[in-house]
Amino acid sequence: MTGAVAEPVWPLVTGRLAEPTWLPLPTGTGDAVSTIAAEAAAVVQERLAGYDALVLGCGLGTAATTREFVKALLHAGTFPATIIDADRLNNLARLPAWPRLPPQIVLTPHPAELARLCDLSVTDVVARRWELAREQAAAWNTVVLAKGPYTVIAAPDGTLAVLPVATPALATAGTGDVLAGIIGGLLAQGLTPFRAACVGAWLHGKAGEQCATEIGRAGVMASDLLPRLPQVIHALSAA
Repeated sequence: MTGAVAEPVWPLVTGRLAEPTWLPLPTGTGDAVSTIAAEAAAVVQERLAGYDALVLGCGLGTAATTREFVKALLHAGTFPATIIDADRLNNLARLPAWPRLPPQIVLTPHPAELARLCDLSVTDVVARRWELAREQAAAWNTVVLAKGPYTVIAAPDGTLAVLPVATPALATAGTGDVLAGIIGGLLAQGLTPFRAACVGAWLHGKAGEQCATEIGRAGVMASDLLPRLPQVIHALSAA
């Protein structure tokens, strides 16, 4: 696993995470010195051939230079199976016209991100989340995982799955990043985007329910999910 991060951030994260290798990315100048520069797209694209999956968006930021990076990367060429999450979704929403999305993509918006992508209100998104997920999966030719209580996963062919989990333990910052990582890992193991999204959402939801039981529905942090994931996977394998 390799983490591609803005070069000024690189010394900070390497001391906290010993497992990944790292790819420092060039940044902007002046006020944008800590944001990823557009030319970083070429750096990432050059390395992608050696990887089976790509997770984009977590902590990316929404500065103008970063939006140019997003645009340049999407235009750059072929991709492995990819999950687009968090600020990558917000960057897409801010582009005047979306570039053509590569195949094998999973989008994972929460209601506010889906509202920005569709130019709707959050109220409208919540009111018709199932229908909207199905419509946009077909329109964008991607798998759409619409996060929230009873997460909805829609495939471009109209197939729809609903996760039977709704727990406040998952309503905390960073849990969506954990979900993105789980789905990315499943994509890297060869699952199709729709199956990876369904299995990843189930594992994530069950880990959240386990946290709610063991810790309580309030006070759970995203990092609390991580040690419970192997337990959930073991229980699933045993069943």
